[in-house]
Amino acid sequence: MNIASFEAAKTLLDTFLSGAQLVPQPDKLFHDDWQERINSFIYHWLNENRLSMNSLSHKHKRGLVEALYEEGAFEGKSTQNYVASVLNMGRATVFKYLREIKQNK
Repeated sequence: MNIASFEAAKTLLDTFLSGAQLVPQPDKLFHDDWQERINSFIYHWLNENRLSMNSLSHKHKRGLVEALYEEGAFEGKSTQNYVASVLNMGRATVFKYLREIKQNK
């Protein structure tokens, strides 16, 4: 009995079920893609803190905004609007958090 097709199916299922790992992209590819850098940072921050986007409280969102600020994410144009959209919060709230962070520094 030829089991080659079963082995191929098993390999495919093993790959699928093992969970896709993020493949590091060359820095040059995303050199000017600030949205991708913000998305990547948020993804890693959520994993480190064992959280999901749906489970973020106001305290978590503020902590994430502060971490993004420390990484220099808000130096670009329109980043506040983008972060507010991604985190499903008001733009004014992001500006408020940034103002508080700058005052405490």
